[in-house]
Amino acid sequence: MVKVDALQAHLKSFSSGAAMLPLYVFSGDEPLLMMEAMDQLRSAAKKMGFTDREVMVQERGFDWGALMNAGQTMSLFGDKRWVELRIPAGKPGRDGADALKQFSAQIASQQDGANGPDTVVCIVLPRLDGKTKTSAWFAALDDAGMAIQVDTLDRSHLPQWISGRLKKQSQEVEAGPEGQRALEFIADQVEGNLIAAHQEILKLGLLYPVGKLTEEQIRSSILKVARYNVFELTEAMLAGDLPRLNRMLDGLKGEGEPLVLILWSVTEELRLLSKLKAASDAGESVQQLMRANRIWGNKERLYPAAIRRVQPLKLRRAMQVAAGLDRQSKGLHAAELPADPWDGLRLLGNLLR
Repeated sequence: MVKVDALQAHLKSFSSGAAMLPLYVFSGDEPLLMMEAMDQLRSAAKKMGFTDREVMVQERGFDWGALMNAGQTMSLFGDKRWVELRIPAGKPGRDGADALKQFSAQIASQQDGANGPDTVVCIVLPRLDGKTKTSAWFAALDDAGMAIQVDTLDRSHLPQWISGRLKKQSQEVEAGPEGQRALEFIADQVEGNLIAAHQEILKLGLLYPVGKLTEEQIRSSILKVARYNVFELTEAMLAGDLPRLNRMLDGLKGEGEPLVLILWSVTEELRLLSKLKAASDAGESVQQLMRANRIWGNKERLYPAAIRRVQPLKLRRAMQVAAGLDRQSKGLHAAELPADPWDGLRLLGNLLR
């Protein structure tokens, strides 16, 4: 499995006469980056004559025989074919797993390095967990073609990503603190939503000429389009990032997100943190604990830091606050907490700093 950088190198090889591979597998959960990576490959394929496109979606009752036939059936008009199979859940099931292994074997047996394939199959998956990456069906796909993992952009890298996007349209922020503030402002307003960030960057290109953008221009243009996410809230909590946590709580409250869902997510994270903290203090390996509890992605980095940072006394107090908030959400009184449960969540976040 490779990163997007390897895909870029692969795309450049086409200009030197390299052929398309018969199979590409994309996985990731960031819509914009997935869409852009796939669009680049599709565009290259179209230039090489793969103009007949077919899209299949694996749903209940999906006929896996359609995939097996995809690599063997010629286009009605003799064109090269581009076939997409989307597996939204990322779990093909037993029949699907067998079909994917059989399809991979079929692909491998038909490869012609000199002429390249007449049909390119692109399989699209969500972000995969460690167990799925080591499954026999996925390993077979990886061996038969190129599997590309499209990683989610970490919040700390977002200002730099925005700066790079602005440069592509010949714009840049001011040098020094003013420019950095402007980039951070955009990042704050599009929290967790790269599509919104992309739209706002394009808007800046329409509103202002090439060259430097002032902080005032950016602030007057950017709208608050944050997609506040309950699960990203727990990442801010684990990171001890109180300003970001408060900003996301304001957004979730403003968007009318049910308090009970937020409390459930936060409480589950606290329970897991308490479990791992106790086991770590007893001498168990944090890495093994995280694998056993299926912790991956950004949280692989956040959990070890939180385990080191948060003392047992504060963690127990946070659990007590969560229990009190649960009572409040059910209409019961919790004298030790603020009257507004949203303020109680801020108190809980403060305990994990």
